[in-house]
Amino acid sequence: MTQRAARSGPAGLASRVGSVLRRAWQRVLHLWRASLGFRVVIVTMLLGILVLTAVGTYLYGSIAQGLVDSRQRIASEDSLRDATDAQGQFDSTDQTDTQAKLTQFATTLIKSYRRDAGNETRYVVLTRFDDNTSPFIVGPIESGSVGVRFIPDELRKQVAAQPDRQHLQVATIDEGGDSISAVIVGQKVELPVAGFYGLYFIYPMDREREIISFIGQTFLFGGAALILLIGAIAFVVTRLVADPVRRAAAVAERFAEGNLNERMRAKGEDDLARLGTSFNGMAASIQQQIAQLENLSRVQQRFVSDVSHELRTPLTTIRMAGDLIHDSRGDFEPTVARSAELLRGELDRFESLLSDLLEISRFDAGAAVLEVEASDLRASVERAVDAHRTLAARKGTQLVVNAPSSPVVADMDSRRIERILRNLVANAIEHGEGKPVEVTIGSNDSAVAVTVRDHGVGLRPGEAALVFTRFWRADPARARTTGGTGLGLAIALEDARLHAGRLEAWGARGEGSCFRLTLPRRADATITSSPLPLSPLAAEAARLRASGDDPSSGSSGSSGPADDDTLRLRRIVVERSP
Repeated sequence: MTQRAARSGPAGLASRVGSVLRRAWQRVLHLWRASLGFRVVIVTMLLGILVLTAVGTYLYGSIAQGLVDSRQRIASEDSLRDATDAQGQFDSTDQTDTQAKLTQFATTLIKSYRRDAGNETRYVVLTRFDDNTSPFIVGPIESGSVGVRFIPDELRKQVAAQPDRQHLQVATIDEGGDSISAVIVGQKVELPVAGFYGLYFIYPMDREREIISFIGQTFLFGGAALILLIGAIAFVVTRLVADPVRRAAAVAERFAEGNLNERMRAKGEDDLARLGTSFNGMAASIQQQIAQLENLSRVQQRFVSDVSHELRTPLTTIRMAGDLIHDSRGDFEPTVARSAELLRGELDRFESLLSDLLEISRFDAGAAVLEVEASDLRASVERAVDAHRTLAARKGTQLVVNAPSSPVVADMDSRRIERILRNLVANAIEHGEGKPVEVTIGSNDSAVAVTVRDHGVGLRPGEAALVFTRFWRADPARARTTGGTGLGLAIALEDARLHAGRLEAWGARGEGSCFRLTLPRRADATITSSPLPLSPLAAEAARLRASGDDPSSGSSGSSGPADDDTLRLRRIVVERSP
C-alpha cells in the first residue's frame, strides 16, 4: 500500500507528466524529420510570429505615443485657457479683506475648474511657492482626491524657476486605488495680497489607457488569427507541392523494387509536370537499358553454359591423350617428359576452371539448388583441412584447428560448405607466407561460424570488399602456386548466400587476413549475430578467455589445461617437408 501511495503521490505524478512530455516531444521530432509539410508550416508560422511581433510592437508604440502626444497638446491648450481665466478672476475679485475670504474665494474658483463628466476627468491644485513671503497664506487647495502629493517636485521647481512659461510633465497618480498615468500642466498665477502660487491641472489618461489596451488586445487576437491563417495557407501551398513529390517518391520506390512499368502522372506545363515528364523519360530509358542488360546477361550466361558444355567432349579426349602421354613419359627425353607433366598440370587447371565456369553459370541462371540436411560443421572442417595437408607441408605451413568438443550442427549442404572451406584454407595457405593458419569453429543460439586466419601479406584498405570479385587478384604480378582459377571465392560467396549466410573478409597489411563464414542453424532461421568475431584481435582475446589464458582474468595458461567439456584444441601439425 505504501508503494502504491508513493506511485500516486507528487513524485509519481511528476514521473507520468515527464513521460507524457517526452513522448510528445519525440512525436514532434519524428514529424519534423519525416514531414516536409510540417517543417514548412512550423517555419512559416515562426517567421510570421517574428514579423508580426516586430511590426505590431512598432505600430503599438507609435499609436500609444500618438495618443499621449495628442493628450498633452489638448491638456496644454485647455489648461492655458482656464489658467488665464483664473488669473482674471483673481485680478478682479474684491474678496481680499481677510485671509479667510480670499481662501474661500480661491477654493470656490479652483473647484469650479474640476471636470468629472464621462471619460473627461480633470483635477486642479493651487499651491503656494516656497519662496512666497506674503503673510496671507492660501491653501494648498485641491479639487478632489488627487492633490498636491502627486505633483512631482521637479515640475514645481520648473514652474517656480520659470514662472512666465507653461510647464508639462507625465506622472503616475493613484485614482480610486488604481495607478494611472496623467498629464500634469503647471503655471504661475498671482493672488491679490497673497503673492505668487502655482496652478496645476491634472488630466488622468483613463481613456487613452482603455484605447491602448483595446489596441493591444486587437493586435494580439488579430495576430494570432493571422498566424493561424498563415499556417493554413502554408499547409495548403505545401500540399500542392508535397503531394506530387510524395507520389513521385512512391512511384520511385515501386520502380526500385522492380516494377519497371511504373510512371508518374504528368499534366500541365508547370515545374511539377516537367518533373513528371523527366522522371518518366528517365524511367523509360532505365527500363530499356535494364532490358538490354538482362538480354545481354542471358546471352552471356547461355554462351558460357554452352561453351562449357561443348568443351567437355574435346577436354575429355585431350585428358585421355594427356594421361596416355603422361603415363609413357618414362620413355621420352627429359624435356619431352617435363612437357608431359606440364601438360597434365594445365589440363587439371583447365578442367577445374571449366567446372567453376559451369557452377558460376548455374548461379547466374538461378538454377543452383541446395541439398540441406542437419550436419556437423566440424566434419566439414576436418575434411577440408585434411584435403590440404600435402599443400600445407609443401608450403611449410602449420594448420591449427580450434573446435568445441560438442557437435556444431546446422542445416546445410555439406558439399557446398566443404567447397567454401577448401577455398578459404587453400587461399590462406597460398597467401600465408609459410606462417600458421588458424581455423576456428563457434556457435550460438542462432548461427554457426568458421573463421580462417592467416598471418601473411594481408590486404590493403578497401581490398576486403574486392576479394570476392571474379578473377580479382590483390597482386596480379604474384605467381599462383596452387593452380586456382580466380573464381573460388566468388563461388564461395554464392554458396554462402544460397544458405542465407554470410561470408566476410578482414585484412591489414602485414597482419594477415581473416575470412568468416556464418550460417544459420536452421534453414528457415535468421542470423542475429555471428558467434565469432571477424577481427583477429577480438578472436584471439575470445580464444584466450575460453582456454583460461586471458590475462585480464587474473590467471595464466600455465595453471592447467582448458576444460575439455567447453573447448578441445586439436592441433594438426604438418611437418615441414625435407
